Amino acid sequence: MKVFRIITIFTIIIGIAMISFGTVLEFNLKSDKLPFLKNIEKIDLKNVAASINELENDESDTMVQLKEIEFDTAPAGVTRIEVYEGMTLEELGDKLNRSLGKDIVAGKGYFIANECINKGVDPYIATAVLLLETGCGSRCSSLARNCNNFGGQKGSPGCNGGSYKAYNSMEEGLAGYIDNLARNYFNRGLTTVESIGPKYAESDTWVSKINAYVSKIRQR
Repeated sequence: MKVFRIITIFTIIIGIAMISFGTVLEFNLKSDKLPFLKNIEKIDLKNVAASINELENDESDTMVQLKEIEFDTAPAGVTRIEVYEGMTLEELGDKLNRSLGKDIVAGKGYFIANECINKGVDPYIATAVLLLETGCGSRCSSLARNCNNFGGQKGSPGCNGGSYKAYNSMEEGLAGYIDNLARNYFNRGLTTVESIGPKYAESDTWVSKINAYVSKIRQR
């Protein structure tokens, strides 16, 4: 209703201004003082202001004030895009960061989340394997620190001449690690810890350890 009353007030103001303008125009035409635009200043603005005050007094119960217009419609918000378990990519990244410790991968949650979502890899499993296999829950391994190799990726060029691959940057190493999970596991239907375990590791306790990490990540 506020918007309707404000529109009514402005309509009355315009009407008053038009009447005043017509009065000036009629005066100028009769007195042959053209162009009439020179005499616009003769409009009685005091009468217009008085009319506004009168309208405000009539609407005092609703506290209508022209200088404090409130819009009933809120600005349109940004569309929320959820990518994993009801979280946006940013929220997922923040959640992963809470498990990445304070070593070299600290703050890489968003990068890991983005790589996982784009490549179809479960971000909790990828982070859990990273924490267990590379030790980044406390201090990342020397292979990760010296050659940016996460998850024990093999290939060339070799890290210090060995069989493990050396990457040029941490981001390249993390991307290579997640790409390996995508190509050799998730894209082949191995999408759970239980199905990944027999192929990824020989340890009988690997599955239970990864599941424990996944549970901690989810709860943080």
